[in-house]
Amino acid sequence: MARIVIAGASEASRAQLFRLLASSGYPVFRCCASGGELRRALADCEDGVVILAGGLPDGGPDDFVADYGDRAQFLLIAKPAVLDRCEAGEVFRLALPTSAQAILGAVEMLSQLHRMRMPKRAGVERELVERAKHIWMRQKGMTEPEAHRAIQQYAMNHGVKMADCAARIIASEEQKGE
Repeated sequence: MARIVIAGASEASRAQLFRLLASSGYPVFRCCASGGELRRALADCEDGVVILAGGLPDGGPDDFVADYGDRAQFLLIAKPAVLDRCEAGEVFRLALPTSAQAILGAVEMLSQLHRMRMPKRAGVERELVERAKHIWMRQKGMTEPEAHRAIQQYAMNHGVKMADCAARIIASEEQKGE
């Protein structure tokens, strides 16, 4: 599932969107009150869906699309005047007032677009990750999804690709076997 980042100057808008998404089963990665926070969140999660609730004091939708449009989908929910100022064609727009169903429909559509754009792992990389998952499942008594998430989290925390992390796990296991 795509990581969702909510950004907006209004704390009430961020909280309302967070509650709507959480109650509908969408996990929110982070809520941001400024462009700087949004940039840090996108650096941490690498990709996903960004919901812009109105504007941010230090950056507009066009700025973020220019910098992160290749790895994130953007939804701008704002008054028509704000929507009109956004020039980036890649931004999906919802005019206020809008319904919860319209927001959820847009988030689902953007999540699907995100999944279609995500690069698939090459066969060798996929095999490494699968082997590492099985090692951790056996060693740590994890389920397959737990092992996948643990490897993913380890890779993100150490700033490496999952395949590189998996190779380290496999090498460590092979050293134990010697």
